[in-house]
Amino acid sequence: MKITIIGTGYVGLVSGVCLAEFGHQVTCVDIDEKKIAGLQRGEVPIYEPGLDALLTKNVAEQRLNFTTVVAEPVAEAAAVFLAVGTPSHRHGNGYADLHYLYQAARDIAPYLQGYTVVIDKSTVPVGTADNIDRIIRQENPRAEFDMVSNPEFLREGAAINDFTHPDRIVIGAATPRAIELVKEIYQPLYRLAIPFVATDCRTAELTKYAANAFLAIKISFINEMANLCEEVGADVKQLALGMGLDGRIGRKFLHAGPGYGGSCFPKDTLALLRIAQEHGNALRLVEAAVEVNHGQKARMIKKIRQALGSEANKTIAVLGLAFKPETDDMREAPALTILPALAEKGARLQVHDPQAMEEAKAILPECTFCQTPYEACQGADAVVLLTEWNQYRALDLPRIKALLNTPIFIDLRNVYDPAKMRAQGFVYSGVGTP
Repeated sequence: MKITIIGTGYVGLVSGVCLAEFGHQVTCVDIDEKKIAGLQRGEVPIYEPGLDALLTKNVAEQRLNFTTVVAEPVAEAAAVFLAVGTPSHRHGNGYADLHYLYQAARDIAPYLQGYTVVIDKSTVPVGTADNIDRIIRQENPRAEFDMVSNPEFLREGAAINDFTHPDRIVIGAATPRAIELVKEIYQPLYRLAIPFVATDCRTAELTKYAANAFLAIKISFINEMANLCEEVGADVKQLALGMGLDGRIGRKFLHAGPGYGGSCFPKDTLALLRIAQEHGNALRLVEAAVEVNHGQKARMIKKIRQALGSEANKTIAVLGLAFKPETDDMREAPALTILPALAEKGARLQVHDPQAMEEAKAILPECTFCQTPYEACQGADAVVLLTEWNQYRALDLPRIKALLNTPIFIDLRNVYDPAKMRAQGFVYSGVGTP
């Protein structure tokens, strides 16, 4: 099947590469000429494990190509995916900024030929598919198409596996014809017995927000329990295990830490709150999750400050900047809240991250960027482990202790065992540990 993807950001690029791997003929379109030129040379603009190899393979096998030209790819496609960004509005009110998406709808409308499904892959407020449908019909009254909402559920760092082995495929559409065509697109997943949820567009749109909000609530809950554990002398890791082994709860997203970040949870929880407010509803649990998340980041600053006595004129080694491992994404990362607050009080920050340092240099100018975690620890008064990259899970601890001025280790991801760290002579502090 010929498929066109509008947008080569995170969702668009991963979707395009994976659909080509399924055997479809895929053209990815973007207005960014520099990005498209790089992709044509095989340069992947984001870090996502496995994406570069899969892109190179499918380009070589002539199933995947990139262009800035809209007309021909749209005219020839049986399905056009809209995968442009829907960031929070620049005015900071929590609303999703849809002008890129609506412009993409206007751009494709004149070139639709024959029956086509227009598939919104972006995360959008309820009713957006209806608006896109209206825009296209205004721009091209003769277009024969159906509008579909097909939200993505990709985790950064595991996106390839999430696309090729998803928990479910949600299809929001008004006609059986559209649903069947989308099922045909994902036909390779049938052998994996992946559940397909066929519903209307509005339910599909809300499903994405509801899923992300629920996971944000789960993270905020375990962080609140971690804070209580610290007060009463309990261990949140054992508490999370005792909870998570209950099949009704599950073990995922029960890891205490400095709060959630990234491109989805912060943006989507706020957007969901705005949707509810517009319709006269209050989502108290989501409101609380957002508040707890802000408070958790502030609590981490206090934890670091207490461990040092004062951060003024102290050197702090920071391991990890990205909001999670296996990505270079700095959007809403806890580092962006924690590190400037420490620097403002006089701390010197020596930082390392395996992938995110290039992006971080523009937004964390107060930091000194180091090539290795051990370089970051040289002459530091404390270590803060901020992102749980695998390469930080087996550090040479005697070497680090020797490099530090004082053996203070603040583990905001609970990677290390407190008893073993203290046995090695570290003054250790975790999250939710006695």
